[in-house]
Amino acid sequence: MITKNVEKAINEQIKREEHSSRIYLSMASWAERNGYPGAANWLYVQTEEERIHMLKLVHYLNDRGGTAVIPSLDAPGSDFKSLPDVFHEVLKHEEYISASINDLYAICTKEKDYTTANYLQWYITEQIEEESTVRSILDQIRLAGDDRGGLFMMDKEFSTMATAKRAALALSGGANAVT
Repeated sequence: MITKNVEKAINEQIKREEHSSRIYLSMASWAERNGYPGAANWLYVQTEEERIHMLKLVHYLNDRGGTAVIPSLDAPGSDFKSLPDVFHEVLKHEEYISASINDLYAICTKEKDYTTANYLQWYITEQIEEESTVRSILDQIRLAGDDRGGLFMMDKEFSTMATAKRAALALSGGANAVT
């Protein structure tokens, strides 16, 4: 049985993961409207991935005897200045989610819920990968600078990255992996 403190913290993380999905959906829509179809594709895949993260937590909490609460959410922002601005926001958000998962892990260890702490190791590793990927993207955007040709090539690379990530999600079972 899961403690009330851990249940509450997981429900907060469920809310953050669902909000992450919506943030990336808003960013994807912006990118699509502003001529960055590759970035939009990558962000749409991120939207799917964050929803899967949320669903995994919902199932985990329910399976452990807790009650997953599906929250109402505020609308995410939708006005971005530029593609670099979008990805700076992505990195800032991923760092926020990493800190949030670390806080959840700390609550689990304080509550001596080592089962949940162990479960969260996957999320911790996932966040390291997410932050690294976004930092790499920002490095490439910085290299492209104001060169439209560089941003065009970068946008093509986003499509390749999105295709690879979508294939990895499918191999891992995607949404089916959460049941």
